[in-house]
Amino acid sequence: MAEKQPAVVAELGRPETPQETADRRAAASAKRRANQTLFNLVVATIASLGIVLFLVVVVVRPDPGPRPAVDVSSTAAEAQAGADAPLLVPALPDGWSANAARFGTTEQVPTWYVGYLTPGEEFIALNQGIGANATWLASVVDDLEPTGSTTIDGIEWTLYDNRTSPDPGNHAFAMSTTAGDSTIVLHGTAADAEFDLIATSLSTELAGQ
Repeated sequence: MAEKQPAVVAELGRPETPQETADRRAAASAKRRANQTLFNLVVATIASLGIVLFLVVVVVRPDPGPRPAVDVSSTAAEAQAGADAPLLVPALPDGWSANAARFGTTEQVPTWYVGYLTPGEEFIALNQGIGANATWLASVVDDLEPTGSTTIDGIEWTLYDNRTSPDPGNHAFAMSTTAGDSTIVLHGTAADAEFDLIATSLSTELAGQ
């Protein structure tokens, strides 16, 4: 039987030498590895983009914009049937708005709550406890001790100045008074003038209770 001759490589016009064969196979292997690496990179990139897209769809929400102001008068009118005292609705000038109004219970005391935003973007909460007790008052003023008193439009208020506290939250300042069966507490972050304004706006209603 005749010995099989090495195949002639067209590019060379002759059979490959052993070294050329080894070089060719090494180059082909390197090309396969490079292609595989590129494929893995593409797959990883697509997977990463998929995760980012998922997070954008699930986590990111469009800004709904500011919530509309709460109609305190309407809310009070709806809640009045369940209250044993007239619910207070101060008449405030333009620039004031309410972000919450509800009638519920605090420390088992029927409580009318309204959260107001002032023109200076500060906060004052109005709390009206009907048949309130000392436990209710301590809870609503955040256990602050009285620091003084003042009379506004004929109504005497007890003051709780907590503005020097390192973290007063929404109890930087508070003031309380009683009228009929109601105990009223104002507390928040606003300046004295804004507290005085809301207290003045309540004076007529308080005098009638």
